[in-house]
Amino acid sequence: MLAVLAGFDPHDPASMNVPVDDYSAHLEKGIQGWRVALAAGEYVETSDPEVLSAVETAAQVFKELGARIEKVDVSWLADMALANSRMTQADGAAFHHERLALHPEMFGADVRQRLESGVALTSREYSLARLVQAESRRHFEQFFEKYEILLLPTTPIPAPLIEGTQAVEAARQLTRFTAPFNLSGVPAISVPCGFTIGNLPIGLQIVSKHWGEAKILQAAQAYEKATDWHKRHPDI
Repeated sequence: MLAVLAGFDPHDPASMNVPVDDYSAHLEKGIQGWRVALAAGEYVETSDPEVLSAVETAAQVFKELGARIEKVDVSWLADMALANSRMTQADGAAFHHERLALHPEMFGADVRQRLESGVALTSREYSLARLVQAESRRHFEQFFEKYEILLLPTTPIPAPLIEGTQAVEAARQLTRFTAPFNLSGVPAISVPCGFTIGNLPIGLQIVSKHWGEAKILQAAQAYEKATDWHKRHPDI
């Protein structure tokens, strides 16, 4: 599917004219000798203990497959996540400004609250968020000169129950570890890596450099060949 979607679109102002990789050519080559960063530090380690345990176990699988694992403090992701939150709220508020003004009752309470936060954002705050975005791209360019991939949880908590308000309250946490990569534009993939005691699935996120989709697919393939989490399903 990626091979079909990838490529330059002259009608898309965000599209880049770069060669399209052969995403299946290296799938079975493994990760022997790869330098793999395992996310550590306060920003990650406040996650649910079951999530952290599953990701730590997944990192050991990568080690058994021949990769060199190094724990790296990625607390700097917090600034990127905040910048992404501010930008998406402000951009969403701008896009929906007329509907929000005329028919606020048409939005769910959680979405309306985010859009109203975007309306209240100052131009200075938005400009600084854009600056963090530019800096984050350069930061990842330098980071992935040293490491092939970065491993971290997909979400810091297990999936919340749909009943009640828990899902709404947890919404900000659910994007905590994906927002920095949305901001910077580096590719990431999520693969199953375990279940909680409550039988909820846990995701392992694999991140790589810009235009590194082939690399994360290669890593994901190696991991899934060595485990069977992707074949299991919650008993619901």
